[in-house]
Amino acid sequence: EAQLAESGGGLVQPGGSLRLICAASGFTFSRHDMTCVRQAPGKGPEWVSSIGATSGATCYADSVKGRFTVSRDNAKNTMWLQMNSLKTEGTAVYYCTAAGDWETRGPGTQVTVSS
Repeated sequence: EAQLAESGGGLVQPGGSLRLICAASGFTFSRHDMTCVRQAPGKGPEWVSSIGATSGATCYADSVKGRFTVSRDNAKNTMWLQMNSLKTEGTAVYYCTAAGDWETRGPGTQVTVSS
């Protein structure tokens, strides 16, 4: 059974940094593009970034471009999202998904950006 587990969230002040971790199990991680999605309170899911399965090619939403960096290590079945210069509008539950399938998401990790 495919499972994703997000961690690394927390409370951070505006301008601060966090590094989210997405650990995968139960499927061939190296064959799947991976996506980071966030959901703010009262809002729908918002795509944040994606990374290619083997190419490592990345793309980002305009709202995070230049501040967030996504990476992966297929040998460790792990993806990371480095988030710098966090803004209050970054407060959300962050999820990772396999191949952009929302149904594959894990329980998520809460990120709260507040002074």
